[in-house]
Amino acid sequence: MIEINGVNVPFIPTTGIDNFKSTKAIQSKANGTTPFKEILNQELKNIKFSGHAIERINSREINLAKKDIERLEAAISKAEEKNSKDSLVLIDEKAFIINIPNRTVVTMLTKDKLEEKIITKIDSTVFA
Repeated sequence: MIEINGVNVPFIPTTGIDNFKSTKAIQSKANGTTPFKEILNQELKNIKFSGHAIERINSREINLAKKDIERLEAAISKAEEKNSKDSLVLIDEKAFIINIPNRTVVTMLTKDKLEEKIITKIDSTVFA
């Protein structure tokens, strides 16, 4: 078995072992390990992209910079404060349909595609 961060795992990750050997893991005060609940809560806070959204981003050759992701995170937080469920988030020339409770980008459109579409089944719009 391979050991990753002190844990024996029965597989080799597709991204390689080095990506899992990080020194910036959150350390528990009690025994130097990261509690599962803490890791899970951190992962749940991250923005996720559905398979459909990834297809759209790739097929339209759209680049998302770190600044765009930060703006998406801020927009999701604002929509959460207003108890939104499904929101249209507009960032510059890009539009994202996001399921707010799951923090998941469902699909993505560019301005040229927006002009010919009708957006339905959303309960809010956030200009980020």
